[in-house]
Amino acid sequence: MISARDDVMVGLDRASSPVEWRISEGLVAYETALALMETRAAAIADGVASELIWLLEHPPLYTAGTSAKRAEVIEARFPVHSAGRGGQFTYHGPGQRVVYVMLDLKRRGPDVRRFVATLEEWIIRALANFDVAGERRADRIGVWVRRPDKGAGREDKIAAIGVRIKRWVTLHGVALNIDCDLSHYAGIVPCGVSDPRYGITSLADLGRAVTRAEIDEALRREFERLFGRVARGQAAADSLVASFPAT
Repeated sequence: MISARDDVMVGLDRASSPVEWRISEGLVAYETALALMETRAAAIADGVASELIWLLEHPPLYTAGTSAKRAEVIEARFPVHSAGRGGQFTYHGPGQRVVYVMLDLKRRGPDVRRFVATLEEWIIRALANFDVAGERRADRIGVWVRRPDKGAGREDKIAAIGVRIKRWVTLHGVALNIDCDLSHYAGIVPCGVSDPRYGITSLADLGRAVTRAEIDEALRREFERLFGRVARGQAAADSLVASFPAT
């Protein structure tokens, strides 16, 4: 399968063991998430922990990637965190499904461009379950939807992607807008895209009333088709992040 970004292939090699699938309830502090990701990614690289997909929500905040420019903070309405991932500024908050992806690319194919394209394909396929036509763009990372109702050439981003690779283990991942407060994006230039033709949307903004459970099930189903099976026994939600095992 070929993407529209410089003919990059999508799809990774399958791992022999299932990927752990975790869902945290409530709002997870960003610092907590970063610490858990770092610990788990190191354990994966050392071969003492399984790969992990972690679904959660954060309280309202902005994160700065390695290419972020301070001038792109218009109004710091929420805390600004240095993320260590690629990309520029983005927003996280309630009503957004954040998916942290910790996969071992040594086993799956050490190709970062292919990995990013596969993340986009994953979200595109999940959105199709709700009759939303997500698309990738050659010059803009993430998943976009056309908005002819807003005018010719108008498009909105529905999912942001930012990753980091450490010892060939991936960190960070995807932020998919379900029913978040889109006005919160006004405090930054999202992902450095200032062209007025390009905005931000969500499933709710597109008129799709979708529950978290429905989103999570679509993500799990499409993940297995692209990346391989998950450990279904680990799919239950964590009531407390403190109980989340690091390895």
